[in-house]
Amino acid sequence: MSSPVNELSIRAFRSEDGDELCALWGRVFPDDPPWNAPQVMLANKLRMQPELLLVGELEGAIVCAVMAGFDGVRGWIYHLAVLPEQRRRGLATQLVRVAEQRLLALGCPKVNLQVRVTNEAVVRFYRSLGYEVEERVSMGRRLEQPT
Repeated sequence: MSSPVNELSIRAFRSEDGDELCALWGRVFPDDPPWNAPQVMLANKLRMQPELLLVGELEGAIVCAVMAGFDGVRGWIYHLAVLPEQRRRGLATQLVRVAEQRLLALGCPKVNLQVRVTNEAVVRFYRSLGYEVEERVSMGRRLEQPT
């Protein structure tokens, strides 16, 4: 029995995916700061746990992607992206669930993620997957200056 044509195929990033993934991120995150430029994000992720950079394909084209990471204490999900014309079809949910499975397989007991407070639709999405807003102060500091 063959798979339906529109079934999402999720797999680890391959080097030949670079241009297509960068185009996806550039389209979904057009206002990201320079340190989150698609080429910078990709190069950085490929140095650390590249197997946790996942892409989703429909009919041979990358339509979604997510980065995950595990530091030995907790996991993280970053930069979940779905092409606008492919949204509201369950693709992001499938991608997050595969990322969670891969983190669990590494012994990860808990997953964290950060969402900009103004991005209410994304907060609702993650809530629908069982994520909860935790009372924390998120702090950060840039260690290098953007180029």
